[in-house]
Amino acid sequence: MRDVIISGIGMTAFGKFMDRNLKSLSEEAVSLALADAGIAPAQVDQVIFGNAAAGVVTGQEMIRAQSSLRNTGLDGVPMFNVENACASSSSAFHLGWLMIASGQAECVLVMGSEKLTHEDKAVSFGAFSRAVDLEEPLPEGYQAGSGSLFMDLYAVKARKWLEKTGGAPEDFGRVVVKSRHAGSLNPVAQFRKETTLDEVMASRMISDPLTLFMCSSIGDGAAAIVLTSPEFAKKLDTPDIRVRASAVVSAKAHGERDLVAVIASRKAYEMSGIGPEDLDVIELHDASAPAELIHYENLGLCAPGGAIEMIRNGDTAIGGRVPVNPSGGLLSRGHPIGATGAGQIIELVQHLRGTAGARQRDGAKVALAENNGGQLAGDSAVAVVTILSL
Repeated sequence: MRDVIISGIGMTAFGKFMDRNLKSLSEEAVSLALADAGIAPAQVDQVIFGNAAAGVVTGQEMIRAQSSLRNTGLDGVPMFNVENACASSSSAFHLGWLMIASGQAECVLVMGSEKLTHEDKAVSFGAFSRAVDLEEPLPEGYQAGSGSLFMDLYAVKARKWLEKTGGAPEDFGRVVVKSRHAGSLNPVAQFRKETTLDEVMASRMISDPLTLFMCSSIGDGAAAIVLTSPEFAKKLDTPDIRVRASAVVSAKAHGERDLVAVIASRKAYEMSGIGPEDLDVIELHDASAPAELIHYENLGLCAPGGAIEMIRNGDTAIGGRVPVNPSGGLLSRGHPIGATGAGQIIELVQHLRGTAGARQRDGAKVALAENNGGQLAGDSAVAVVTILSL
């Protein structure tokens, strides 16, 4: 297996764009990524296209890549469509990485694109509700009523976390305050206005204990990444960012098991020879505020129960010991589900390049992204962990 280099990145703003479609979003991200790498469409060997919900929201099925990219100059290039819940584009990244690492391609375009907004919000929420095993009973303690299946599921986990750790709902609020501050510094974030803890706690209750600000929003967006071999990268005028590890894990439905995020991170650490103590900056899957705190422990950033101290001390804020979600994360940068994983990786590349502006982690050399999606057997159905370095 040979090294894989990230040679180009490009992403749209994330937000609610009723007047845009998958083609428009995809075309913008592709154009930016190819320009950043300094290559032409004809130099791309393969395209891996991540999208989760077009079939439900827009009706476009089966040829989402081919239809979305037909006007980009990439028509005729082999294209593969990847649907893997909220981990669609990080899964696409994994496959692109394998193509380069195995010597089957020299230049691969990986992208995620999602159009979630719809004039009927029930259509958008309906897309999320299909990311579970529809024949599986809902977990004990589940209480419907928010209109969002996944926020009700996250609320179950949040209540269990509070009981287990002795934390407080205000700790979830502190995640949001941190997130909104980061989003205010990110020109492509969906939410760019800072908030206070009082405002977070006073926002409308969605699913106890989750208030509105503690829940990621529906949004649209696209993100594209150019992966190359080291030989191809030598011809380009871009910094060499190495992919040190990419690990994908699906949930185990039977028997004893660890959480998929735990297993995926362990695999990535072993593959790269890098541990959590070596990380300079992290993007993780905060589809709800409690998820961020839960993942501190899953990724080995703290001992069991240590997440409370990390968030209260500001350890994971911009300028903290190990910044987490300096992009604003899903809560503030936005969560157009098929584009989220690629968007996380692009944020980390900016930090490693030293181009993240006011969000910059000084001296960043090693970065990790954790992206998960779906629900199965009480866990996320899939988790993807990616580690990058200079």
